[in-house]
Amino acid sequence: MDPDPGRPLSPPGRGGVLVLDGYWNKSVAAVRSLGRAGLHVGVGECTRFATAFFSKHCSRRFVHPSPVDAPGPFLDALEGELAGGRYDVVMPMEYATQRLVTAHRERLSRFARIPFAEPSVADRLNDKGEVMAEAARLGIACPGTFSPSGPEAAAGLAGRLPYPVLVKPRRSSGGRGIRKVESAEAFAAAYAGVHARYPAPIVQECLPGGGAALGVAVLMNFDSQPRAALAYRRLREYPVAGGPATLRESVDDAPLCEIATSLLASMGWIGPAMVEFKVDPRDGLPKLLEVNPRFWGSLGHAIACGVDFPVLLYRMAMEGDIPSVPPCPAGIRSRSLLHGDLMHFLSSPERFRMKPGLLDFSVPDDLLSWDDPMPAFGRVASLLALAGNPTFRRAIAG
Repeated sequence: MDPDPGRPLSPPGRGGVLVLDGYWNKSVAAVRSLGRAGLHVGVGECTRFATAFFSKHCSRRFVHPSPVDAPGPFLDALEGELAGGRYDVVMPMEYATQRLVTAHRERLSRFARIPFAEPSVADRLNDKGEVMAEAARLGIACPGTFSPSGPEAAAGLAGRLPYPVLVKPRRSSGGRGIRKVESAEAFAAAYAGVHARYPAPIVQECLPGGGAALGVAVLMNFDSQPRAALAYRRLREYPVAGGPATLRESVDDAPLCEIATSLLASMGWIGPAMVEFKVDPRDGLPKLLEVNPRFWGSLGHAIACGVDFPVLLYRMAMEGDIPSVPPCPAGIRSRSLLHGDLMHFLSSPERFRMKPGLLDFSVPDDLLSWDDPMPAFGRVASLLALAGNPTFRRAIAG
């Protein structure tokens, strides 16, 4: 299926890609992979202190208004940048930007391809309540989940919940906004507190500790069929109790990949996504936690494993479809030292027993690279953007 009927297909490697949301480490990973593939890579961000701007593979820097705080001016600036004819494909890296760009596909696709699903599909996958309901329909194992409509409905559940439980925003990532509740007496106040900021959160049983945290990175084609899938285990996280992976390792788990791709296919997803699971030590089954319908933070790990999602997405956009990618070997590790694994080290009581250790540089890193060293300095410089830009402060704080 051609995502933009009537627009002539171009051979891969002869055009350009505009990578948006250049502040993040995953954007650096995308810029490097696309640049190594011989593509002209532009990077967009609403600050000059964007980490990906510092990569040697960034051929053009596009500073624009914030897509969150000034969507109209952002779209005007983006249309102007694309109208210059430098790009074949646009790759937003953050969900808010992706949703805004796809919502204005008719306006922007005159100039470049946008290989992502429609906003309505993304919204369903970004809603934990919707995802859990679809997973239950498909028979996918999940933690016990309740979806009250608000505080009054939640109050009626208090005496029937399997404590401890988690009150989870329907739409958030990285563990933001989640409250753990240990008893019926504390439930009503905790639910109301989350509801005040994230309306109608779901309530989910808290799985016991000890089970592996797993993720499956997926690329779905324009017919919502899988073209690449990579399973990995989260060996370290920050926050230590559960958050983005700072050390990861690929695993051989074809059944888990099948579960993830069947869910995405059922919900009509197109493009990259990350599906997260946690093994329940009571029965040994991986239980579905959430779906991130966008590029994920540990994108660099997939590339280190040989599954180059940005290049695959570019090829898919240009060619209409690509062959399925074979699974990668198990046991490949990567990490994110700045700032993830460093913060894990500082927060963990096991810091001096970590393996690999903090100063073990044999593991590929998301930013540190002899071949492209400047993004590591750019990450430090990007703290200036964090200090002066409310958009980034909100994104990190949730």
